[in-house]
Amino acid sequence: MNIFLFGAGYSARAFAKVIDGQADFIGGTTRDSAKFSDLKKDGITPFLFHGTHASQEIVDVLAGVTHLVISTSPGQSGDPVLAQFGKTIRHAMPKLQWIGYLSTVGVYGNHGGAWVDENTPCHPLSARSTERVAAEQGWQQLADERGVPLAILRLAGIYGPGRNAFVNLANGSARRLNKTGQVFNRIHVDDIAGALVFLSLRNEAGIFNITDDEPAPPQDVVAYAAELMGLEPPEETDFDTAPLTPMARSFYGENKRVSNKRIKALGFSFRYPDYGTAFATMWRDGTWK
Repeated sequence: MNIFLFGAGYSARAFAKVIDGQADFIGGTTRDSAKFSDLKKDGITPFLFHGTHASQEIVDVLAGVTHLVISTSPGQSGDPVLAQFGKTIRHAMPKLQWIGYLSTVGVYGNHGGAWVDENTPCHPLSARSTERVAAEQGWQQLADERGVPLAILRLAGIYGPGRNAFVNLANGSARRLNKTGQVFNRIHVDDIAGALVFLSLRNEAGIFNITDDEPAPPQDVVAYAAELMGLEPPEETDFDTAPLTPMARSFYGENKRVSNKRIKALGFSFRYPDYGTAFATMWRDGTWK
């Protein structure tokens, strides 16, 4: 396996750490050359993503890549990887076997707390989710043209080391917003990495919800983390009167329970099927920092 990560961020780096022993090469992009040393520590050969043009350095390395993972965010002008490297991927990657695209469960929109699965039509509410739907479609079109399998991984709210309720409680930024009936699914970054390994080794195609089994009210999650830490949880705040940024408020406009049955039907097992299991393990092992 020769792997290339467009957007070697939090989730892609977790994948690199797990797949490292089975890959002959892992390359990855960043927009900040100051991150090169950290990427190298994770076994990733770093490349600078310019954002304006396809660098010849990346084009050259893509010629030998077998597995491609896209973890970059689209914008108003579309998907930057498709825009800058679409031609290369279509015509100058003779060894390409599989593409994985990291998307979001936000593409489903609001379902009033009802269950959704991969067959549920997309009705995105936010601009960022609308852009994701367009990017998914763009990558599917490219994959179809190339005749290579594309796995679209729709991710729930990501947490893991350094990015969780323990950290927020420790730094004083944790809040317990209460909006009646509101639930969210979540996913530990190790399960994103595990799903990518599972799908890439099988060259699997399709849309897969990568999410836990327990959609839950966000205030309950913070309260459980506080309990493990031996702290009093923050007082609950009513969502309607809470001072929130427009983006933060927009997240609460989407209320749904997301099923992960499709990837489990293929034989994948989640390491952390619910936040309780994950938080207890992270606190016990000190892996929350």
